[in-house]
Amino acid sequence: MSRRERLYHLHDILRQRRTPVSRHALMEELGCSQATLYRLITELRDHLGAPLEQDEDGRGYFYDRSLAGHFELPGLWISPEELQALLIARHVLATVQPGLLEGELRGVQQRINQLLDRQGLDFSAQPERIHIRKDAGRPVPGDLFEDVLQALFGRRRVDIEYHGRRRDDVSRRVVSPQRLTSYRDRWYLDAWCHEAAGLRSFSLERIRRLRPHEEPAREIEPACIREQLDSAFGIFSGPAEHRARLRFSAEAARWAAEEMWHPEQRGAWQADGRFDLEVPFGQDRELRMEILRYGSDVEVLAPDFLRVGVAEALQAAADRYRDV
Repeated sequence: MSRRERLYHLHDILRQRRTPVSRHALMEELGCSQATLYRLITELRDHLGAPLEQDEDGRGYFYDRSLAGHFELPGLWISPEELQALLIARHVLATVQPGLLEGELRGVQQRINQLLDRQGLDFSAQPERIHIRKDAGRPVPGDLFEDVLQALFGRRRVDIEYHGRRRDDVSRRVVSPQRLTSYRDRWYLDAWCHEAAGLRSFSLERIRRLRPHEEPAREIEPACIREQLDSAFGIFSGPAEHRARLRFSAEAARWAAEEMWHPEQRGAWQADGRFDLEVPFGQDRELRMEILRYGSDVEVLAPDFLRVGVAEALQAAADRYRDV
């Protein structure tokens, strides 16, 4: 429980009780130490102005009933990141897989609405005030999503038929699910592929058929999964074997400098307003596509093979427009 959550919880306890609450009861209810409780009480009373009093022997705390009705904690106590997380969670629960665990998820949505309402946002009455677009997402059939979840948490292997876009072929594989990953509004199954004898990421909407396997899933250490699948740019990149160095024009830098390409990226401003960005990557296909999005506003400085690959892609694109 965070400090903010404990403050709200302490406020709720004192607001609802008519008699003093002992120090030990508050510590147990809040799951905190005595020192933490004293800090919370000091913040609530001295910094936020709560009508918090102690009983005569100093062991119990209560709200002055004559003033408690006029006191409320500040309404907007939520960071942009927390607000985004709550809203995205609510949106995902509402739209990602209609019908999947419908009753249970409805209760979770109501709880999220209550949390938002407690921040003074009144989201339940005005949901249209926040709009989350999911243009790039691809739908996943609800029955497939549920089968994947059951195999993932039941720790069973699955037999899948998978359509790979790059080669435009369908392959049959036995995989051991390790985790589900949401990346850029798409769902991926990270799994140990027994045919390839390695970790692979499978786009859920490309799975044509899934059948549970009798054998238990092979367990892969989380640290190994992170090293193989999370250390480089992109979802299909593999281990981070290279570092790309990109230089953005002064105009594009105002956008690029604020984007998160990878948790381990490094950036540096140039004196003329241009921006240099270093990003770890493995396979370069996804990274090239992202670089090409900036067109002439970015230059690949290193490594050489990435610079050549981007230059060839730009030249091929230019060749298509020679008659313009």
